[in-house]
Amino acid sequence: MAPEPTRPSTAGMPGRSAAQIRRDIELQRHDLGRSVEALRGRVAELTDWRRQVQEHRGQLIVGAAVVGFAVGGLMMLRRRG
Repeated sequence: MAPEPTRPSTAGMPGRSAAQIRRDIELQRHDLGRSVEALRGRVAELTDWRRQVQEHRGQLIVGAAVVGFAVGGLMMLRRRG
């Protein structure tokens, strides 16, 4: 997700009116709300295990095969020893 262009900030500038300060606060609230929604969507995407399994099915199969061979090999070594 590409960052949105920033708007020039008047925050911290001396001599701002109360209306300008309120406007800046509302803009910050709006930006924060959008950021929270974007983050919520990204978290939901990353924690969706069904989608992760579907996208990484090949790696999971290879990993399961490697673990299976390793466990099988260890079991055979224990029987011999």
